[in-house]
Amino acid sequence: MQFITPHSFTADRAWDALDIAEIEGASVRLHWTDTPYKWHVNDGDEVFVVLTGVVDMHYRDADGRKQVQTMAPGDIYHAGAGDAHVAHPQGAARVLVVEKRGSV
Repeated sequence: MQFITPHSFTADRAWDALDIAEIEGASVRLHWTDTPYKWHVNDGDEVFVVLTGVVDMHYRDADGRKQVQTMAPGDIYHAGAGDAHVAHPQGAARVLVVEKRGSV
C-alpha cells in the first residue's frame, strides 16, 4: 500500500515518472514535466489526468486539423488508439497517465 502526494513529486528531467502500478497490462504512472512532449500516436488507449499545473493538449481531430484544449487540474483526456497528440505544459505540471505498458 502506498499514498502519493503529487504536489511533492519532482524529477531530474521532463517526463520522468514514478511507476505506481501495473494493472492487467496497463501502466499507471505519475509524470512531472515542464516542457512539451513529442507528437505521438499510442497503439492503445491512453487516459491523461492533470493533477497540478495547466497543460495545453494539442491533438488532431477526425479531419486531421490541429486543435488545442487547455486542461486544468482535474481535467481528463482520453486518446484512443491512433489519436495523434502532444502535451504542452504551461510551467511545471504533474499528470497521471494510464496506458498500455510500453507505450510511447
